[in-house]
Amino acid sequence: MSFLNSLIRILNSLSEWTGRLTAWLVLLMVLLIVYDVSNRYLFATGSVALQEWQWHLFALIFLLGAAYTFKHDEHVRIDIIYQSRWVGDRGRAWVNLVGGVFFLIPFCLLIIYSSWPFVHDAYLHRESSPDPGGLPYRFLLKGAIPLGFALLMVQGVANSLSQFLYLMGEQGKQP
Repeated sequence: MSFLNSLIRILNSLSEWTGRLTAWLVLLMVLLIVYDVSNRYLFATGSVALQEWQWHLFALIFLLGAAYTFKHDEHVRIDIIYQSRWVGDRGRAWVNLVGGVFFLIPFCLLIIYSSWPFVHDAYLHRESSPDPGGLPYRFLLKGAIPLGFALLMVQGVANSLSQFLYLMGEQGKQP
């Protein structure tokens, strides 16, 4: 079981790293927005490229930050059973394990599989912004879709393993 604990630590550290990267992307996005808005209102100038950078960064923040958010249990959870008072820690561990193995991981695999042709076609055609003055290399942004879901899946595996260890009476993470 120490192998599983080591694997969980490695997978969790990947989510921590992407969380730190995401935090820097948030700062960069805020600075770009302040710069763009200042230019628009103070100097009556704007840039299509700056506006596209803003929504590209927002997409990256959402996709890369999902695994970190899930790791810290800050994701949106709509689960009446999970929050009920008659379900204890073991029940919550079962909900986390079953949800991860049968819902989260297969969903991530589905998104990765179904988005790959989308990314591949964008790469083959060297897709860029259709707007004048827009950003080139849109295929890079589209490539973040399978990457983000792969990171979320990796964190789902780590969480599921942790819940499994908890249910087996090993170390694991208490829900």
